[in-house]
Amino acid sequence: MLTPQLLHPNSIVVVGGSNDVRKPGGKVLKNIIDGGFAGALSVINPKEDEVQGIRAYPDAAALPQADLAVIAIAAKYTLPVIETLAREKGTRGFIILSAGFSEESAAGKELERQVVEVIDSVGGSLIGPNCTGICTPHHHSIFTEPIPTLDPKGVDFISGSGATACFILEAGIPKGLTFASIFAVGNSAQLGVEEVLAHLDESFDPASSSRVKLLYIETIAKPDKLLRHARSLIRKGCRIAAVKAGSSEAGSRAASSHTGALASSDVAVDALFRKAGIVRCYGREDLITVASVFMHPPLRGKNIAIITHAGGPAVMLTDALSNGGLAVPHLSGPAADNLLTKLHPGSSVANPIDFLATGTAEQLGAIIDAVDTQFDDIDAMVVIFGTPGLAKIFDVYDLLHEKMQTAKKPIYPVLPSTLTAREEVEAFLDKGRINFPDEVNLGNALARIFHTPPPATDNVLPATDTDQPAVDTDQPAVDNAAIRTVIDAQADGYIAPDAIQRLLDAAGIPRAGEAVVSTVDDAVWEAKRLGFPVVMKVVGPVHKSDVGGVVLGIKDEETVRAEFTRMMGIPDTTAVLLQPMLRGLELFAGVKKEGAFGHLVLCGLGGIFIEVLKDVRAGLAPLSRDEALGMIRGLKGYRILQGVRGQAGVSEEALADVVVRLSALVQAAPEIVEMDLNPLLGSPEGVTAVDARIRLER
Repeated sequence: MLTPQLLHPNSIVVVGGSNDVRKPGGKVLKNIIDGGFAGALSVINPKEDEVQGIRAYPDAAALPQADLAVIAIAAKYTLPVIETLAREKGTRGFIILSAGFSEESAAGKELERQVVEVIDSVGGSLIGPNCTGICTPHHHSIFTEPIPTLDPKGVDFISGSGATACFILEAGIPKGLTFASIFAVGNSAQLGVEEVLAHLDESFDPASSSRVKLLYIETIAKPDKLLRHARSLIRKGCRIAAVKAGSSEAGSRAASSHTGALASSDVAVDALFRKAGIVRCYGREDLITVASVFMHPPLRGKNIAIITHAGGPAVMLTDALSNGGLAVPHLSGPAADNLLTKLHPGSSVANPIDFLATGTAEQLGAIIDAVDTQFDDIDAMVVIFGTPGLAKIFDVYDLLHEKMQTAKKPIYPVLPSTLTAREEVEAFLDKGRINFPDEVNLGNALARIFHTPPPATDNVLPATDTDQPAVDTDQPAVDNAAIRTVIDAQADGYIAPDAIQRLLDAAGIPRAGEAVVSTVDDAVWEAKRLGFPVVMKVVGPVHKSDVGGVVLGIKDEETVRAEFTRMMGIPDTTAVLLQPMLRGLELFAGVKKEGAFGHLVLCGLGGIFIEVLKDVRAGLAPLSRDEALGMIRGLKGYRILQGVRGQAGVSEEALADVVVRLSALVQAAPEIVEMDLNPLLGSPEGVTAVDARIRLER
């Protein structure tokens, strides 16, 4: 919990405050003073009686009282100061700027634990250690620059890295992006990104709170909390964008299943963000551009009009929008013909609407009015207008500002002449506007926002412990008792085919008829029972195909006998599995338990599509049917599932049913850490599991 003393203190002490503003203790004190903090301000510095005009005390014991302590002394000296402040001076807010804690050594980690223990014991709040601080309308307890002019309707920004926060501010402020608050949480020893986001959710006021949240995250320690509060904020009308750094794998992970090889913590991050409705970004400029789009009215459709007096940027923007799944539709008809009469000869209104380098402010106004009121299939406009420097263009940007106030459709300004038209751009930004100097970044951001789904619908009971996942009440009916009977009887590791069959049956997942045999006579008998042709597979080796342990289309008893004898000679083989030879499109579904994220459920096309193209989509359990259908429709090969070139398609509903039943299965059996249904065979009539593999780990 973020205490009132942390957020809105009546008194602040800077421990280690200095006259040297080149040091964190000096700079943070200066920023607090310059920020106009209205409460009592003091300093602890044993060498000075006064620091930057503020009274200094020799130690914490001499201090009268302080709601908030901003600490900028060496790590090894922090604990006794914090003990005195917390237990004797009523301090309940702490910001530790100092490094030298868990990020540095085992001893530092232990010191960090002791600090948190003391602060927890008095119900206090801690930002840091190893952080740059926080900046709110009440106090600027941050030692870095730039310090933005805070705007309650600006962006709430939470960063796991102080340096990255600085760089994002450096890049965003000159474009006109405004900020409401900044939290750089450092080591997140007590309060991390998730806790600050939870506070923004729990304290959200529709009349006064910012509706845009930006996150820079290096570690997601509490994905359930992040999901719950992000989803809550978005449902309250907020929009959230996040960078999750550290997404690449340091090395290849040893995995014994397709699911294990395809699922990773980064896949889990994608699934978490998609479930929450968070727009994922991949760098500072990306995050700033998405945030800047958020500061405009929401895009309601995919059709964009590009209004330009420069052809090249319009072409590049058209490419970015089209590649991102948005549209730049051709404009024609009487309205287009009428608009053309208002422009210079040689102009084009086909879209992009090019009104030439000689285009005027008046012509720009006519174009915006026409697009806003006469072209119903257009959902938003991008206006690209720069200058070669021959004349001032204040009139153009003044008109653009006015039209943005009155237009029914969003207008995104691309003003690339940030040097040549610096004065004009600054005047535009001073009106509270934001500039997108790069049209491709804008196009990519619009596409990513448009294709990020809203928070997944759910019917869940709230968790009794706020750090525990909610319980889904809308999962498909499965036989939980039968599932637990099977699971409780198994040892860790891969389980036997007969146990897999019982689990699939209990979960309601259709499967092919099959038999596991250990003698040649049983093999012949079961082949006749199942009906030729049959498939034979070894039981035991993990990768059956690699050891010659799969034979398809066996049509007679003689071949059954020969293949059974050969297969039983393959190392690690304990039995042979027989199944009828089925036909259909090869599909894939699976499950992977991914740490604190819980279970990832994956689906995709099987065969070459999983082996080579890795065309899969993932979602976090518990999954709704809508989420499952969204995963299926998000596959690159989705058109194959629909049926192309005379090939039969696959029942989407049947595949979605398997996906949500896998989700329900792992809710009942969290011991499942990896599971493959590969292949599933799909047809217009349904989906059938042909082969399955399940690994347990308690």
